[in-house]
Amino acid sequence: MNKKMGSIEINIPTSTPTKPELHETATKFGVNKIWLQIQSVWELCKEDTGREIFALKVGVTVLLVSLFVLFEAPYQIFGSNIIWAILTAILVFEDTVGATFNRGFNRAVGTLVAVILAIVVAETALSCGYLAEPIIIGLSMFMIAVITSYMKMWAPLVQYEYGFRVTLLTYCLIVVSDYRIGNPIRTVIDRLYTIGIGGMISVFVNVSIFPIWAGDQLHKELVKNFHSVADSLEECAKKYLEDASEKSKITMTSIEAFHDEPAYKRCQSTLDSVSRFEALAKSAKWEPPHGRFMHISYPWLQYVKVGAVLRHCAYEVMALHSIVHAKIQVPYKLRVGLQSEVQEASNQAAELVRILGRDISCMQWSLKDSHIKRLHNSIKRLQSSMCFQYSYMLASTFESPIPHNPSKSFANISHIFYHFPYQREMEEEIECYHEIKGKQLRRLYSWPPREADAFEEDSEQNIKMSNKVRGLETTAILSLTNFASSLMEFVARVDHLVEAVDELSKMAKFKSALLC
Repeated sequence: MNKKMGSIEINIPTSTPTKPELHETATKFGVNKIWLQIQSVWELCKEDTGREIFALKVGVTVLLVSLFVLFEAPYQIFGSNIIWAILTAILVFEDTVGATFNRGFNRAVGTLVAVILAIVVAETALSCGYLAEPIIIGLSMFMIAVITSYMKMWAPLVQYEYGFRVTLLTYCLIVVSDYRIGNPIRTVIDRLYTIGIGGMISVFVNVSIFPIWAGDQLHKELVKNFHSVADSLEECAKKYLEDASEKSKITMTSIEAFHDEPAYKRCQSTLDSVSRFEALAKSAKWEPPHGRFMHISYPWLQYVKVGAVLRHCAYEVMALHSIVHAKIQVPYKLRVGLQSEVQEASNQAAELVRILGRDISCMQWSLKDSHIKRLHNSIKRLQSSMCFQYSYMLASTFESPIPHNPSKSFANISHIFYHFPYQREMEEEIECYHEIKGKQLRRLYSWPPREADAFEEDSEQNIKMSNKVRGLETTAILSLTNFASSLMEFVARVDHLVEAVDELSKMAKFKSALLC
């Protein structure tokens, strides 16, 4: 037992130095998180200053109404019922002047209707005796609740929903207070003057301090949508005609980057503006003549119609955007054959849309015949190029099941295109097209995946895959046709947009650009 036992030294630290480090890291993480939240709030404030103005005006309104309670002299005159003025000011105040007028009107009319009904029912119930009075009051409250709740859901009266809600609330308060206190006239008077005070202060503050007009916002947002659609159209055409290397990057990252592109976001904001436009138009109808909109009956609803036609144009831009990000694409050498025609047509269409937006922004009417004529001529050239330069691609694809000798297929129909000076270049492009697409599509449908060169030695498998390759090649060719046809459809819808803007200029009495 003379064995030597090896000794093992174990060092146990007396303190835990990691805990302060963890605490320090957690503190830094918390500080960074708070700082990021502050930055996000600051960015939100810089994005739209109207929010800050609206919040400050609400604070000023509540402060002014509360003075009737905080000071002794007005409180002795109005009494505790002045609290309804504060409630009215908070409920009536909206971000735009038109919405505030609309709310105030609904509250005033709803209160008047409730007052009249309450007085009639209260006097009737009082005359029917002590036993019948609670029964009549209870049934009347039930009937008023049913009628107002049903009518506010009726489509033509949805915009007066707040008025029906005020009618029900005011009626119940007056009738119940009359049954317990026995002085309905006093309750009615207190209710009316408190609502009047709160409503007038809200309207005064909203109109006098940095007023936000719903008509101005509707006008600016419609012009902004015009420029957004024009910019998105040009961006889609530019990306579709990009170089093959750049195009492959777009296609590979299409799913991840589809919703983050500026063109998509601008079009999506245009498509989502329908409810915003309708709300602003309804609020603008309540606003008095102001600024540049001095007509008594300004055609605000026509702005909504113009926005609807513009959204139909945005639908086609979204279609172009989806074609740009499609997985099956025509090779760059064939796509670039329509580069000048596509660029000219897209630029002319975008320029015309911008001109329409500038006319609305400046409230003027200008002659657009020359722009429309140039746009139609560019579309005719695009149609001619599609018909005479690329129809042979479909014919050659359907004619030969295995596109290994595309020059023979092209020679069978080359007499149709004898008048083109660049026929030899087109032959080289079609050969390159079949060579590239044949390799790519055969590799796409192979399992396990193999290199494209491996298929050159496997002729039997090439024959089996010929039908799939031919169908996918046809689909790739048709993607170019889809892009051109969507661009033509956009131009057709721009014609309707021109008509809608002209109608707006007549109804709003825009000045002629020749006289400006």
